[in-house]
Amino acid sequence: MSRFQVVSGKGGTGKTTVAAALALALATEGRRTLLVEVEGRQGIAQLFEADSLPYEERKIAVAPGGGEVYALAIDAERALLDYLQMFYKLGSAGRALKKLGAIDFATTIAPGVRDVLLTGKACEAVRRKDKQNRFIYDYVIMDAPPTGRITRFLNVNDEVAGLARIGPIHNQAQAVMRVLKSPETAVHLVTLLEEMPVQETADGIEELQAAELPVGRVIVNMVRPHLLDEDALRTAAGGRRKEIAKTLTRAGVTGSAGLVRPLVEQAAEHAQRVELEREQRAVLTGLGLPSYELPLIGEGVDPAGLYELAVELRKQGVGEGAAEQGVGS
Repeated sequence: MSRFQVVSGKGGTGKTTVAAALALALATEGRRTLLVEVEGRQGIAQLFEADSLPYEERKIAVAPGGGEVYALAIDAERALLDYLQMFYKLGSAGRALKKLGAIDFATTIAPGVRDVLLTGKACEAVRRKDKQNRFIYDYVIMDAPPTGRITRFLNVNDEVAGLARIGPIHNQAQAVMRVLKSPETAVHLVTLLEEMPVQETADGIEELQAAELPVGRVIVNMVRPHLLDEDALRTAAGGRRKEIAKTLTRAGVTGSAGLVRPLVEQAAEHAQRVELEREQRAVLTGLGLPSYELPLIGEGVDPAGLYELAVELRKQGVGEGAAEQGVGS
């Protein structure tokens, strides 16, 4: 059961939007999800048109059926202070270290430790239970770093191996990896039907699998509709201008001769794009992973658009039988 959904993707593919839509889809029918960001961009708050997220879990949306979406912006410095208090009981001494700049220094000079803190905070939310021994959150969804960095970010064991072979940091890394390499986790990669994002997705999958991290699905985002049928595409690709002009004239369109050239050029561009998208879709199919597809929303994504995308994910099976089976596996 994949209760921890990690969403990555090449920059510009809309991974934050997809993560938010996934959190809404999984919260449907009364479930509770936590949407986490780790890059300090406040992208989640912007999507939901909310105030900047603090370092605390805050309800940000209500899903269809009464489910709730909470959000958290994990800050490495605050996470380190929590960590120091948890394991070393530093309390005010930890806050004094922050004032001296030591906390910022520690999280900057040792990026492996930073990643352990960020992933560790999310994994703690995955494991957290209430007094009745029920999970606080049905799902935790992470808006993770982009594809080029995701394997290193998640493979925290290797990152901290040279820093701490024993002690609390080592133990924390081990606990995080037990979650990340278990069936509780699925790493989804967001792509577009374009050559560079598809290639980066293929490379990312190979790296994740080599690190024995669980790959979930490929999520194809911003899919544009095909406006022409097969016959029209062949006509556009062939540039059959005389035939098009005659058809327009028979349909009673005045000034058809002047319309033909721009129409043919636009249709040819559309036909070329459709062919390129088919090629990239074939590459994705060859990866052998299940996928979701989300449509392009023309005017940009606002909260209403997020709900629209969540509905689309539900149509494709996200959350169905989730209590028993999980998703992304």
